[in-house]
Amino acid sequence: MPAGVLPRPSRTTPSPADGIPRRRTRALALTEARWAGGALALFLLALPLDLTGAPGWTWGPLYALVYAAGGWEPALSGLRELREKVLDVDLLMIVAALGAASIGQVRDGALLIVIFAASGALEALATARTQDAVRGLLDLAPATASRIAADGGEASVATGDLVVGDVIRIRPGERVGADGRVLDGASEVDQATITGEPLPTVKEPGDTVFAGTLNGTGTLRVAVERDASASVIARIVAMTEEASRTKAPTQLFIEKVEQRYSLGMVAATLAVFLVPLLLGGDMTDSLLRAMTFMIVASPCAVVLATMPPLLSAMANAGRHGVLVKSAVVMERLGQADAVALDKTGTLTEGTPRVTRVLPLAGSGLTADALLTLAAAAEHPSEHPLARAVVNAAQEGGLPLLPATEFTSAPGTGVAATVGDHRIAAGSTARLLRGPAAPEAVEAAAAAAGLEETGCTAVLVLRDGVPVGVLGITDRIRRDAAATVAALARLTGGSPVLLTGDHPRAAARLAAEAGITDVRAGLLPQDKAAAVREQEQAGRRVLVVGDGVNDAPALAAAHIGIAMGRAGSDLALETADAVIIRDELATVPAVVALSRATRRLVVQNLAIAGLFISVLAVWDLAGHLPLPLGVLGHEGSTVLVGLNGLRLLRASAWRRAAGQGGAGPSGSALPATAID
Repeated sequence: MPAGVLPRPSRTTPSPADGIPRRRTRALALTEARWAGGALALFLLALPLDLTGAPGWTWGPLYALVYAAGGWEPALSGLRELREKVLDVDLLMIVAALGAASIGQVRDGALLIVIFAASGALEALATARTQDAVRGLLDLAPATASRIAADGGEASVATGDLVVGDVIRIRPGERVGADGRVLDGASEVDQATITGEPLPTVKEPGDTVFAGTLNGTGTLRVAVERDASASVIARIVAMTEEASRTKAPTQLFIEKVEQRYSLGMVAATLAVFLVPLLLGGDMTDSLLRAMTFMIVASPCAVVLATMPPLLSAMANAGRHGVLVKSAVVMERLGQADAVALDKTGTLTEGTPRVTRVLPLAGSGLTADALLTLAAAAEHPSEHPLARAVVNAAQEGGLPLLPATEFTSAPGTGVAATVGDHRIAAGSTARLLRGPAAPEAVEAAAAAAGLEETGCTAVLVLRDGVPVGVLGITDRIRRDAAATVAALARLTGGSPVLLTGDHPRAAARLAAEAGITDVRAGLLPQDKAAAVREQEQAGRRVLVVGDGVNDAPALAAAHIGIAMGRAGSDLALETADAVIIRDELATVPAVVALSRATRRLVVQNLAIAGLFISVLAVWDLAGHLPLPLGVLGHEGSTVLVGLNGLRLLRASAWRRAAGQGGAGPSGSALPATAID
C-alpha cells in the first residue's frame, strides 16, 4: 500500500484514559492481509492432498494459485524497483520460491510464499495501527457545525466547509467545530485532548477555543479563525504523517548498506550453487542449498529493525501530547547530554498577571490611564507578558485604544503610536539607556522595588519619557523542579536557565526549580550563542522554549522542543518537537522513550544478525531443510517487527515517564519582561 494511504478503519471507540477516539483497522481491510489469507487458505487445501498421495492435478493448481496470490504483489514491486536499478529483497524471496519449485520442492516454495505474505500483512497491519493512533485525533472534530448567517439564521454545514470569518453556534454538550474565538456566551470547555488540562476551562468572550474540544453547559457563539485544514488537530495529524515518512540516520545507513549486501548475497548464492557443481556435486542438491542460503541470508529482519520501533515511539508520544516531527528527531532526542531551558511559558505557566500599576509622580497619569496606554501598545504583541497587560485592562473595564505603527524588538519590548503619543513598553534595563533624567531615576527605583518583591518590572514610556512601571508575576509549573531533576539524571548534568529576565527574578525561579547555572538578561542572539558555545564544546544540547525570542536557540540546538499551548508560531515551526498538551514532565519522558527506542533497535539488529548468522552457517556447514530455513528467516522478520510494536503500548510510555517522571512542586514566581 502506498505511503500515507490509510485503509478504512472498522470502528472508532472512545478512550476512557484521554478522551481520544481509538481507530482500529481491521486486518481484512488491508489488501496485503486479504491476499495473504487467500494464499494460506489455498495452501491448507493443497497440503493434505499432497501429503496423502492424491494425484498431482488435484493439488498442483492449488499450489500454483498460492504462488500467484501471495507472490504477485511483491514480485511486481520488486520488478519496478529493478527498473530503477534497485535490488529489492522481496524480489529475491520470490526468486527463491520459484527456484525451489523448479527443482521439485513445490510445497516448500509455497510455504515460503505463505509465510512471506503473512509477514508482509503483519507489517502492513502494524503500520496501519501506528497511523490509527494519530489519525484518531481527527475523529474528535464533529462532522457538522451550526453556521450563523448574517440575518441571524442557522444552517448545518460540514466543518470542512467553514472558512475564516464564519460564525458558529456551539450548544451544550457539542464538540467545537473549528478553532476560533468566543464572541459571546460563557461555558466550560473540556480541552484535555488538546492542552492536557484535567479540568474544564471557563470560556468567555475573547477566549480561544479549539476544534474537537467538548463544550459544557453553556452556549457559545464563536468566530472561526482557522480553516479546518489549519486547525490544531489537523496540524498535529499532518505534521505527524509527514514525520512518519522521514527516515532516521540508522535507517538510511541500513538502506545504503542493504543494496551492497543484497548484491553480495546474490554473488554468494551463485557461488554456493556453482562451486559444488564444479567439484562434481549434484545439481539439484546444489540449487536447493543455494536457494536456502539466499532465503536465510536475506536482510529482511535487518531492514525492519529500525523504522517500526521509531514510528511506534512517535505514535505513542503523539498520543501523550508530544509531537515529534521526524524519525530523525525521535532518534536524536535520546542523544542529548545537556539541557537549556527557557523561563516564561516553559518553567513557568506562561500566564502572568499584572499585580502592580505604578504611575510616576510627574506623569500626570492615573493607574487606569497608565494601564490603558500600555495595553494599547501591547495589544498587537503575542508575548505572554503583553497578553497579561491587555487582559488586566480588559478585566478592569478599560478601553483598548487603537494603535498604529507597531514595532517589536525581541529582548527589548514593543512600541506603538497611540493617539498623538509614541508609547513604548518593555525591559527597564534596555529602555533606560539615555541620560539619568529624574524620571529615569524614579522609574529605575520603582522597577528595583518591584523586582525585590518578586515581580518583573515592565517600564512604560510616553514619547521617550518614563511615565510608569507595571509589576507582573507568573507561577512556576508544579512539575518544574521534578522535571529539572529528571533531566539532570538523564543527561548527567543540571540544566541551564537561559532567560532575558532580570538576574534577581531569574535567580529566584532557578532556586525553586533546582537550577544552579543561570544566565539572565539575554537577548535572542545571546541565547543562541550560549547554545552554540555548548555545542562547540562537544555537548548535544536539548533546548526547551516557547517564544519568538527562543527560535534562534531552538534552531542552533542539537534538538529543540517547543511548548505548544502558549508557543509562538515561529517557535513551533523552528522546534523539532512540540509539547502539545503543555506538560513539562513529558520532556524527560520523551527523552527516556527515545533511549528505550534506541535500545530496542539495537536489540532488533542483534536478533536479526543472530538468525542470519546461525541459519547461514547451518546451511553451508551442514544441511538446513528449506522449510526450516523459511521458518527461521520469516520468523525472525516477524519477531523483529512485533518487538518494535511494543513501543506502541501505553506501558512503554509509563516506563519512560517513570525514568524521567516529574512530580509536583509549585509556587509563585516572577515572569520576565523580555523572556
